Amino acid sequence: MHRSKLSRSILLALGLVSAGGAIAADAGTADTSSSGSHTAPTQLDAMLVTGTRASNRTQFETLAPVDVFTKQDIQSVDSTDLKDVLAQLVPSFVVQRLPMADGQVFVRPATLRGLSPDQTLVLVNGRRFHRSALLGNRGAQAADLAQIPTSAIKRIEVLRDGASAQYGSDAIAGVINIILEDSPGTEITAGYSQYAQGDGGSRDFSARTGWALGDYGSLALFAESSNSDATSRTRQRPDAIAFQAAHPELDVPNPVQRWGQPELESRRVGFNLKANASDTLEIYAFGLYSHSDGVSDFNWRNPDTTTGAYRTTSIFPGWNLRSLYPVGFSPQYGNTQNDLQLVAGLRGEITPKLRWDLSASYGRNAIDYSLDNSINASLGPDSPTSFDLGRLTQTEKNANADFNYEWDVAALSKPINVAFGAEFRQETYQVRAGDPASYAVGPGAAAGLEANSNGAPGFSASQAGTWDQRSKAAYVDMEVPLGERWSIGAAGRYEDFSSFGSTVDGKLSARFAITPDVALRGTLSTGFRAPTPAQLNTTSTTQGLDTRTLQIFTSGRLSPSDPLAQLLGAKPLTPEESRTASLGLTWRTDMGLSGSVDVYRITLSDRFSQSASFAIPAGTPNPLGYTSVNYFTNDFDTTTTGVDVVGNYLRDLGAGRMTLTLAYNYNQTRVDNGSTSVATNETQRVLFEDRLPEHKGSFTGSWDVGAWSLMARVRYYGKWTDSTGNATGDIYQKFGAMTFLDLAVGYRINEHHSLRVGADNVFDRYPDEATFQASRGLIYSRNAPYDTDGANVYAQYRLTF
Repeated sequence: MHRSKLSRSILLALGLVSAGGAIAADAGTADTSSSGSHTAPTQLDAMLVTGTRASNRTQFETLAPVDVFTKQDIQSVDSTDLKDVLAQLVPSFVVQRLPMADGQVFVRPATLRGLSPDQTLVLVNGRRFHRSALLGNRGAQAADLAQIPTSAIKRIEVLRDGASAQYGSDAIAGVINIILEDSPGTEITAGYSQYAQGDGGSRDFSARTGWALGDYGSLALFAESSNSDATSRTRQRPDAIAFQAAHPELDVPNPVQRWGQPELESRRVGFNLKANASDTLEIYAFGLYSHSDGVSDFNWRNPDTTTGAYRTTSIFPGWNLRSLYPVGFSPQYGNTQNDLQLVAGLRGEITPKLRWDLSASYGRNAIDYSLDNSINASLGPDSPTSFDLGRLTQTEKNANADFNYEWDVAALSKPINVAFGAEFRQETYQVRAGDPASYAVGPGAAAGLEANSNGAPGFSASQAGTWDQRSKAAYVDMEVPLGERWSIGAAGRYEDFSSFGSTVDGKLSARFAITPDVALRGTLSTGFRAPTPAQLNTTSTTQGLDTRTLQIFTSGRLSPSDPLAQLLGAKPLTPEESRTASLGLTWRTDMGLSGSVDVYRITLSDRFSQSASFAIPAGTPNPLGYTSVNYFTNDFDTTTTGVDVVGNYLRDLGAGRMTLTLAYNYNQTRVDNGSTSVATNETQRVLFEDRLPEHKGSFTGSWDVGAWSLMARVRYYGKWTDSTGNATGDIYQKFGAMTFLDLAVGYRINEHHSLRVGADNVFDRYPDEATFQASRGLIYSRNAPYDTDGANVYAQYRLTF
């Protein structure tokens, strides 16, 4: 049966134009004709859609560096969390575990090129993926990659270059484009993993099925389930040991609190649809839904020293918290997430040279927080022990109109690709208040009993509200082939935001083919990241433990528009702005060796952070009992310099096929000026410059022979620095470099059944102990840029038909 005109002439090129990104062409297609070379296919020959709006670009031919990770690459990592997958595959991508770090335990921050998590744009099928409702460390509000089911992914394209002129806000460090599966067939996978210490068991199940709808399109359905047990890398706290010795009649738990990964259950489903309505019109849609529930420990409250909770007063005669929690208590922090992304659109052609794409999307992330095993001491005997802390909701609506024109110019052998279009986006952020008891200031507060649910105060009625921000954008993006050797590109974007005004950004790119198989490439661009409604308007309250005094402290983060924040110096937020320059060399050979080296420099001004902490001015009402307060601010400027090195080698080895891959990143960030300079805020400077390794790399070898497949991966992380995070008197500790070895072996029983077993961190290696955190029972730093739970072994069974 013949394929339709749309399938023949549009399917690869159509939809590559979008203010939010590019729709996928099939990967893995070798394209050597354009160079005139007889080079054997390499891993640089995959067709691309990210960073280019031309329909015939390969990874080797792009004007900026793009990594492509296939389904097989994704399946080589034993995790259903896409952040962990990318951390092992992308050299400059780092994700932290962050146990006992409030909402970040469940929405872990992930960074590309050492920049803020919300300075990387995430796309799914070329459409902007919504942000998480959580404002993480230093106020970053990024997309949560963990909400995307890994089993639904066909491939991942990572653009390692500034791209705000092409894609809009957030694309400063780069762009991660997740391409969903659309191929026919069914695949069912069941797996189990566990750490060598016997905890952290994870039971994972996924199913994907797809159908070709005749000659008219395709439909794919996805489902995924994961249940992970908690881990614990904890010693008994010294003050808990002393408490047990002072009270031998009591049975104090050992440990009194748990440092490790949380208990977590996740369910994810989705679909991906393409259908030809006529020879020149295609309908497409996809959707992803995720639900998860998790529980994590908080710091232990010592009855002998936590006077704010265990104090007896005449206000509550006969009431003593020791009768309820005689051995102290560790609050249990709960997180329930519901995440939804829906996209639908039409695309077609006006002429064979002029194509169009209209789409609309809706994204929503809602997080409900709860706290168990706690108390609002100021309410005394009337306090509950379980609290609904409230809900955070991020909602995004996008509408795009995109066009792509192949402009034939007589003087050029190939047409100029001209993309242009417009985008409308609306972001809405909502805070729902928690139980009144979770933020109440009860009568006992007058006698020194702490108000609010102990561990994590709920969102109060004064903090609740709904805020939105709208933006309108127009862009143009051109790629011009100047003969066989030169290609140049130029992009410009104008965007207007309701909250602060407009911004204009541009990008220039060039590529010169030294030979058909060796090329130089470079880019110059400006970029921006707009402040979000949540960052502009919300406030929050957190509690922590001072490692010197072992006293609980309460910190308030105020909105920049809050009168108290303005009294302390807060000003309206403005966009972060960037300037990026990159220069690279890429090559491929007929021996199967290919690779690239790219150097880059990113200067960022008006970077977003939290201000220094301030004591509450005397005479200022302080009903929430803040020890200190801060606010969001455009705080400082930085310069990031680095180099990415990627190499691939493919060859036949014996009766099989061997693949070797080297990926290395050097990344250094330095604070240039601002309030985080050494003289004013040493903690912030150290965290921004040294909290992540400057060196990160991996070397992966795989060998497929007959029914067997073998894989070995060495991962390297350079030295880095951590701090206690004390309210005052921060303590620092430097950690050395770490190397991990991962091994896996797979066996294909027949065309339908296969098995895979393996281990990450085979030698069960751990970093240096966090001696500066010993008073909290913590063994390994919770801010480590790698898993600190030791060796993890796993087994997977896969059925395909």
